Amino acid sequence: MNIRLLKPSDANDYRKVRLEALKNHPEAFASSYEEEVETSAEVYESRFLSVDSFTFGAFESEKLIGTVTLLKENKLKLKHRANIVAMYVSAEKRRMGTGKALITAALEKAKEVKGIEQVYLSVVSANESAKKLYSSFGFEVFGEDKRALKIGNTYYDDEHMVLFL
Repeated sequence: MNIRLLKPSDANDYRKVRLEALKNHPEAFASSYEEEVETSAEVYESRFLSVDSFTFGAFESEKLIGTVTLLKENKLKLKHRANIVAMYVSAEKRRMGTGKALITAALEKAKEVKGIEQVYLSVVSANESAKKLYSSFGFEVFGEDKRALKIGNTYYDDEHMVLFL
């Protein structure tokens, strides 16, 4: 397995994996499949060129099998913070260390970026495997957002976690 920053040329593969994630696990993301299916690969190409966003991909035999994004905060009073978003590993590649490798890459990048002191993420309360992964890196729950997401008539709670670098 190889972990690296995604480049504009990875945009089509990223879009496929992103739509797979949104379709198969709608409760895990604020974005929806219905909204992002309209997003072109060009949008992702430009994101991969941003100096404030770092999207890592996990590759196995040149196939993208997982992703995670680290977003720097830009406001003056928040520049010491970053957020981990859009974490996903294809179902058949889970429990093989892919998620751990992706989070490791994102956190290493956070430590490289001048000024970042803490990293935040949100996770669906019922996602025990993801919570266990994040906790293994030292992330701690600091709050819960009841009924954070609503899909149809079903609500999902989110837990907010932070890691102080």
